[in-house]
Amino acid sequence: MRDRLDQEQQQRQDELAMPFAGPAAAEAPIVSANGMTPWRRHFSTGAVIAAATIFGLSYSLSAPLIAMNLEQRGHSSTFIGINAAMHALGVLLIAPAMPALAARLGARSLAMLALLITAITLALFTGISNVLWWFPLRVLLGAAAEALFVMSETWTNVLSTQQARGRTMAIYTASLSLGMVLGPALLSVMGVSAKAYLIGAAIALGAVVFLALPWVTAPARSRPESAQPMKYLRLAPVAMATTVLNAGVETAGLSFIALYATGQGWTESQAMQLISTLMLGAILLQLPIGWLADRMDKQRLVMVLALISAFGALLWPFALSQTWLAFSVVFVWGGLFVGIYTVMLAMVGSRFEGSDLVGVYAVMGMAWGLGALAGPALAGVAMGVNALFGLPGMIALGCAVFAVFLARSRSAT
Repeated sequence: MRDRLDQEQQQRQDELAMPFAGPAAAEAPIVSANGMTPWRRHFSTGAVIAAATIFGLSYSLSAPLIAMNLEQRGHSSTFIGINAAMHALGVLLIAPAMPALAARLGARSLAMLALLITAITLALFTGISNVLWWFPLRVLLGAAAEALFVMSETWTNVLSTQQARGRTMAIYTASLSLGMVLGPALLSVMGVSAKAYLIGAAIALGAVVFLALPWVTAPARSRPESAQPMKYLRLAPVAMATTVLNAGVETAGLSFIALYATGQGWTESQAMQLISTLMLGAILLQLPIGWLADRMDKQRLVMVLALISAFGALLWPFALSQTWLAFSVVFVWGGLFVGIYTVMLAMVGSRFEGSDLVGVYAVMGMAWGLGALAGPALAGVAMGVNALFGLPGMIALGCAVFAVFLARSRSAT
């Protein structure tokens, strides 16, 4: 009886990994646990990660581009901030519908549609002079971003083997961070212009090519299921808490770390280098963290990373007095903090599959939107209370509260 149940579970995993390519694909040699030859699994994983990286580049290019363009047109920081919040609104609006969309369209079609919408929307910015229309355009960009991130995370997890899931998701997270770094760097070369929007659109279209390749294996359509956000919140509360923490600290950090550093006597150039160093750590340290995740209890690793991140944030006020020490601290801290999210992605992929996996990632997208809305606001209040300890204190408190919540949670996620 147990052998029969194991065979049925294996068959279900094999079905999840089969491509949309039809009968010919089904006849391909199957020599791996998830129904694919190793080369095809690696090629497909690389293509999906490359597409997510390119999209990350276009997103990190468009966000500051739109903000600076609005500033050039004479709009206030409040106006710009409200416009930027439309991205999070788009995420929150589409997230509940993601399981149904994934079931109807499939991962490949939905991801490619998201990239096409991104390309068209970015191109529209160059032809619409009435900035009031830029608000619904930002909502569209947010919805497209959520669709691609959910599908790319789900797709990458389905293609991964259980033994290497931590390392695979580490590569995914590191590559996405790399794309986020390259966007502003490219914008610094091009400047604020209509050409920048069109290049961003072309980059998004380029990502479609990776997903359209016939050798790329896409996961099968999940079973249709109505949106039940509360169901997934109950199933994976720690995953949701991780996402809120990651989004809140990430958006607050990118918004205020430069201001925090200049407030402590650093030049603007040094402050930008500090952010770049933090992002570099977020890229390079994911692989060793993923290696650890494949060799030890993942939930325990997340707790250790959260506690070290809390302690590390408290070192910022003292590290800023020495340039070399500050760069060292933020490099390590950035890698360890982002590692919390990396390990959590692997944990979710180990526990859920099919429509449940899409549903959990979709609700994580909603959690990201909430964190992105709350993080900068809390950081601004904290810095207003104390310029030296406010920002790092808020981040440390968030990491510590998360660690306590993780310790008390009975969820396996």
